Amino acid sequence: MKEIFDEYKLPIIGGIVGLVIAILLVTIGFFQTLLLIILMVVGATIGLYLDKTHILDDYLDRK
Repeated sequence: MKEIFDEYKLPIIGGIVGLVIAILLVTIGFFQTLLLIILMVVGATIGLYLDKTHILDDYLDRK
């Protein structure tokens, strides 16, 4: 099973993401799903920025 996942990792992850997005579209609608995806991308971008600049690391080390 691990060999199959290692070989087809990206298609499996893409399929799971597609399934989650399809379920969200059916249950909560297009605009709410679009807003959710936009907020997730913004949050991930902010997280990457904070990780690269180590702003929070410097702040949390002071305690």
